[in-house]
Amino acid sequence: MPFYRRRRVPGATYFFTVVTERRAPILCTDLARRLLHDSIEVCRRERPFELVATVLLPDHLHALWTLPEDDADYSERSAAIKSAFTHAWIESGGWEQARGRSRLVHRRRGVWQRHFWEHQIRDTADFQRHVDYIHYNPVKHGQAACPHAWKWSTFSKWVARDAYERSWCCACDGRVVKPPDFEGMEELEMA
Repeated sequence: MPFYRRRRVPGATYFFTVVTERRAPILCTDLARRLLHDSIEVCRRERPFELVATVLLPDHLHALWTLPEDDADYSERSAAIKSAFTHAWIESGGWEQARGRSRLVHRRRGVWQRHFWEHQIRDTADFQRHVDYIHYNPVKHGQAACPHAWKWSTFSKWVARDAYERSWCCACDGRVVKPPDFEGMEELEMA
């Protein structure tokens, strides 16, 4: 098995992909959205970070976080959010995937894939490319015709800040829209 070393730079901005176990389509339910929001907010109070951009799809989410200047521990934050969500989800009657022997031995639930994908943002162009990727993701996955039509993302907040036109990549009027170039970013959609 290859050794993977995560980059940890205090105060950096990171892009994340987190996927449900076996891509179960649970995240856009009212219950899951509320529990995930609460889990993130509890984590942010205990271990602050700025949630720069995010999108929630039925089976995965993408997020961009900026950590405090003296802190690089995004792994603990991610684990805390996933753990809090999992406990609240199961306690509230949410279902999980069947757990094999290994999951039982290691006391892992069947809600999230074990790992997550992270990428440290390198520069302004890399930042913008990942923000665009987040906001275009519902269109990419056929969940919405236009970024503004998907209510579970930060797109409308970015429009309110004049960072996007509301019609960015919009096909509402039937026009054909050329998607942004995300070549080389395929690995962001973990297995």
